[in-house]
Order: sequence, then structure tokens, then C-alpha cells
Amino acid sequence: MNGAEALIRTAIASGVDVCFANPGTTEMHLVAALDAAPGMRAVLALFEGVVTGAADGYARMTGKPALTITHLGPGFANGIANLHNARRANTPVVNLIGDQATWHLAADAPLTSDIDSLASPVSIWVRKAKTPAECAPLLAEGIALSRRAPGGVATLIVPADCAWGETPGPAKPVAVEPAPAVRGEQIDAAAQALRSGEPALILLGANALSVQGSRAAARVAARSGARVMYGTFPARVDRGAGLPAFQKFPYFPEQGVDLLAKVKHLVLAGALEPVAFFGYPNLPSRLAPPGCRISVLATPEDDAAGTLEALASALGAGPNEGEVAPRAELAPASGKLTPELLGRTLARLQPEGAIVVDEAATSGAPWFAFAAGAPPHASLGLTGGAIGQGLPNAVGAAIACPDRRVISLQADGSGMYTLQSLWTAARESLDVKVIVCANRMYRILKVELARADIKEPGPAARQLTDLAPPPLDWVALARGMGVPGERVETAEDLAAALGRAFADRGPYLVEAGL
Repeated sequence: MNGAEALIRTAIASGVDVCFANPGTTEMHLVAALDAAPGMRAVLALFEGVVTGAADGYARMTGKPALTITHLGPGFANGIANLHNARRANTPVVNLIGDQATWHLAADAPLTSDIDSLASPVSIWVRKAKTPAECAPLLAEGIALSRRAPGGVATLIVPADCAWGETPGPAKPVAVEPAPAVRGEQIDAAAQALRSGEPALILLGANALSVQGSRAAARVAARSGARVMYGTFPARVDRGAGLPAFQKFPYFPEQGVDLLAKVKHLVLAGALEPVAFFGYPNLPSRLAPPGCRISVLATPEDDAAGTLEALASALGAGPNEGEVAPRAELAPASGKLTPELLGRTLARLQPEGAIVVDEAATSGAPWFAFAAGAPPHASLGLTGGAIGQGLPNAVGAAIACPDRRVISLQADGSGMYTLQSLWTAARESLDVKVIVCANRMYRILKVELARADIKEPGPAARQLTDLAPPPLDWVALARGMGVPGERVETAEDLAAALGRAFADRGPYLVEAGL
């Protein structure tokens, strides 16, 4: 058995059974091994950013990693942006990167590069096999580390001769270390802060975003009066009617500063201390004021959901305490589409159990608010701020959950980064419905120009923030990738288009003119 087959058999034995790939010459033995070792689903993407983003979306929905296969340093580099998002989401992803044969590296061939330096910033673990026998044991170790709480990106570099060389066979799975036990001192400190009666905010992250964690946080809020919020871009939250409804921490630093100005106790449950996304003149990097006392109830590495449950019990909260969102009965919207009308229409029509991948940027906030009372659903967010995540995430989520409807709420500018996702959705017959919020501009950049006190942008600035002319024809672009679609400009037409899209299985795109 060669090293490549040992790798694939080791992954399957470790519970990894999906591989997103865009391989090249140095990965041909890995490609052949996918046939030699049945049990691994192979999914081709036409760009590595789709490969890595799909693996991220898959793992957010399953809790287990997918493999990625990319070609040498340049191929892997094409996927780094979405691995940055996966790192910020604490997503388990396992990368296999082909490399030159060990004895060929000294020749410094054109595609040779320093892969370790490329992989390290987005990985919690990077190793390079030196012999064929090392491949399988290293992969087993990497898979276990990627699954250790809170999850992370593990990367194994596989020289071509290590893939084709003979090995003793696959490695046994490595046990995943459990999350650290609940620590009483953190619970006591948080309970004391919340019993003070002073204004308090609980910020949720990591596995505190789960149904278990949000229900426990709602119990804590009911007993203590504290406010609960998600981080600005939560990796995955399950929400909707019958579940707690929390808001997201504001994106703009001024809003964050205002929100925290009167907060005396900030309790972090799997979340990090809130900071500004960028540095601005006369605004702080850390948004909590000096008088705010910060308690770390649980780090992302801890069992934050279980710790919240323990905190709720310590405060005397009953098992059924805590507010949940009632079912919202939204009236049909009418008129020329706006972000508000789009959000209302989608929230009214989205089916129960939907997975909504939200990369709508400036157009998506109304949907998140309206959907608090929609049928129960999962929402996936842009954790690291590297745009181009939405469409690949939707592909991965659809492969992870083929019985659930996946809705990609997508901005037009960021959608162009990974347009090739539509081809994979068509090839795999994935039930992904894409709603493109087509305002034909980088609206967030126009907002930032105004925030920089640039009141009258010049022609060069406008050239770099507008997406027309020529206008992007998303229906034609989708058709070219094998996905049917239509363009709408009114709320009534959007409702009709979503009705058609939801009536059938398979990919469909609606370009919503805003």
C-alpha cells in the first residue's frame, strides 16, 4: 500500500468521509487513492477558495472535518482567505497539500515554494511528511487535533514521493481530547458579578452558540437581568421560533463603545473580548471602558455551553426559565425591493430547518432581525471578515445536510470572489437557493468613505467602489455554471421566485435588484 492510500484509509477510519479538492500533478496518487479506498466522497471545485470554504461550511454543520486537497503552495494560497475564516470560526478542517518530491526540492522548480510559511498563519498544526511511513500517523494526529475543542485547521504537507512510496498501511485513529472540565472559580466569579445588580452583558462564542448554550444563557439572563449577545459574526447559531433570540454585537466601534458604556460586568462565555475591526482616529481598539470588569466564564477551548448551564444552576434558574422567540406572523411585503423588504420576505417564506449562509454584508441585517421568529433554522456568519465565504459555505452545508434546504444570502461583490461554487452546486445537484443582493456596488466601502469624512468621492474612488458599468448579469453567470435563475426587483416578484425555488430540489439563483 502506498502512502496516499494509507492517508485516505486513515482519514476514513478517523470518521472523515468527504474530500473537497482541486488537485494537480503532485496529488495524482492521492486522487487515485480515492478509488482504491472506498468510502470517501470526492467533490471537485474549480477554485481552491471554494475547496476550503466548502470544507468550512461542511464542518460547521457536522462538527467533524472534511479533507481538502490542494496543489503545492500556489494552489493552497488560493484557499487561504477562507481558511482564515475557518480559523476564526474554530472550524475543524484538515488540509492535504501536495509538494515536490523530497529529492526534487533542491532543483527549485517553478512551483516550489515555502508551504510551511503559507500554512502556519491559518493552521493550529502544520507538519510535513519526510517518509511514506510517516504520512498516515501524522494525519491521524492532525485529525484528532483539528477536532479538539474548540476545533481548528490542521495541515499536512505530502511530498509526492511520500504519496507514491510503500508504507506499512493506515494508522489507527487518535483519541480526541475532551474539553476541559467546568471550573468552579470562573462560575463563582461570574455568579458574583451577575448577582451585583449592576448592568451586565454576556457575550457568547464557540460552543456557547449551540442550542444548549443559548438556552442556558437565556436561563442566566432571566435570573440575573443580564443582557446576552452573540459576537458580531457568529460561526453558527440555531435560532427561530421557540429558541432564544439574541442580537449580534455591533460591527462599528462607535456602536460597540456606546453599548458597553454603561456595562459594569462583561462576561465572556466562549467569546473573546470585543475589539474594533479596524483602527480609527480617536477610537479605542478595545471597546470595553476602563470601569467595566471582564469575567472569563469560559474560553473557546472550554465547554462554554456546559459552563453556562452550571452558572444557571448556581444562580437558581429553573430548567424552563428564559425567554424564547414567538412565531412571527409577517405580512407579505410589497413594492420596490429594499434590504428591509428582502429580509422580511425571506424570513416569511424560509422553510423550517433551513440553513441560511449570510454573506449579504450591508443588505443582510434586516433579515437577521426578521428571522428571529421564523421557523427554526441555522445561520452561518462571516467569522473572519474575508469575503468570498458565502457561496462555498453553502456548498459545504448542503453536502453536510442533504435533507435540509440551504439558502445563500449573498452580496454581489463578495459573490464574485467564489462564483465557481455555483458549478459545484450544479455538478453535485445540491439543494442550494442563492439570493444575490445586487446593489451593484461595494456599499460597505462607500460607508467607510463617509466614515473617513470623504464627503465627495472623486472619479477614481467611485471607480473602485461601483460594480457597474458593465452591470453583472447574475442570471447569465449562473446559467453558464449550470444553475437556473431569474432576476426580480419587487417584493411581490421575490416572493413568487422563492416559491418557485422552494418547490423543487436542486440549485436555483434569484438576483434581487436593490
